[in-house]
Amino acid sequence: MNTLIVISILALVVLYLGLFKAKNALLPVSILGLLGALALAVCEWNSGASPIFSGMMHFDNFAVAFSALTIISTILILLLSKTYFEKISENVAEYYTIILFALVGIIVMVSYHNLSMLFIGLEIMSVSLYVLAGIKKRDFASNEAALKYFLMGAFSTGFLLFGIALIYGASHSFDLSEIAKYVTDRPTGIDPIFYVGIILVMVGMCFKIGAAPFHFWVPDVYEGSPTLITTFMATVVKTAGFAAFLRIFSVCFAPLSEFWMPTLLGITILTLFIGNITALFQTNFKRMLTYSSVSHAGYMLFAIVALGASSFNAVFVYAAAYSLASIIAFGVLILVKEQTGSENFESFNGLGKKNPFLAFSVTVAMLSFAGIPLTAGFIGKFFMFSTALQEYHTWLIVLAIINAVISIYYYFKVIVAMYFKDAERKEVPSNAYYKLVLGVSVIATIVLGVYPSLITDFF
Repeated sequence: MNTLIVISILALVVLYLGLFKAKNALLPVSILGLLGALALAVCEWNSGASPIFSGMMHFDNFAVAFSALTIISTILILLLSKTYFEKISENVAEYYTIILFALVGIIVMVSYHNLSMLFIGLEIMSVSLYVLAGIKKRDFASNEAALKYFLMGAFSTGFLLFGIALIYGASHSFDLSEIAKYVTDRPTGIDPIFYVGIILVMVGMCFKIGAAPFHFWVPDVYEGSPTLITTFMATVVKTAGFAAFLRIFSVCFAPLSEFWMPTLLGITILTLFIGNITALFQTNFKRMLTYSSVSHAGYMLFAIVALGASSFNAVFVYAAAYSLASIIAFGVLILVKEQTGSENFESFNGLGKKNPFLAFSVTVAMLSFAGIPLTAGFIGKFFMFSTALQEYHTWLIVLAIINAVISIYYYFKVIVAMYFKDAERKEVPSNAYYKLVLGVSVIATIVLGVYPSLITDFF
């Protein structure tokens, strides 16, 4: 709870710093405030916390772990923002403030114990992101991204709210414990509208995480938004979406898995194939990462399809690995685009000779995305596959391995461009913040790939 309060106050403090033109203080204050919030979150680990505010919020180990992961990812993304926002607008404080408000909604999403709080957290996050996606007011692509995100977000929220209403109508409660009790107390006499509510909630959450066939907003929104905001959406927001998805299905709907699991299984397979096959044909690196994020949503859905004791660990490890790799990839893309003005694969030609550190960072990220051993991405995929095997979804693993092989092609395209294609280019300039973020992310990706036990035993 203290974490949520600190981030909320921090957002207001940063807004007032902007009002008094203290531009140079924005980044340090934001980072220090988030480090304080992170410390408060870690202090609640294994505290045996019970639901608070009449059962509205629950800061258990699950909430603490995902809060810490989203805060760390946000810190790394904000470090990349040094000089980035100044090139877009003079009003830099608004960027930091809205990102922090989005993080407030995300903390609520990973710690809710009442469906009304899930909705509130989701809307705080979503409204902030609608603004961030279109914050480049003179950029048509950014305006289009904001409009599409707003329309699709409102549409998906309608599904989610209708599902929550039907669940409330059947169980007479928004509280997760009461809904779970309703399910376990009635092994055969559950109201049919409850089943409809489960499907609608599933559809609403699949919209939010960008799972196929509800992913059609993702490519244009991710591509049109400022790259740093895309990084935030692809990492922190996706992690929060899966945490919220996993919490409600594990706590409330696990006994009814025979009903909803086949539907989610179909969504998972569609997500894997649509994401990977579409990514094969992309010539734009940013758009490739967009469709790649769709395919990774498919892998993360394994933990919910094969719901069990290891699902929490699987989602956490995969989200951590995917977030690190995405921050590296988008961070280098920002630097390359500033020099070349292009986001295509060709803009990476010859990067290995002029900028060996940047090229090595992207290589590690691509290997992690592809699930190559000795990277965090391999450990993430291993956990997902192990979770599915425990529930005997062997044929799903076979399909996932086929998709993993497909993904190697488009991930290695950028590696080939960096090391095996020549181009006349100058060295890509990068400041100390970029080197710090890329260095930390690369080291963390490799260390977690070699010593996965550092984070695999949390739950």
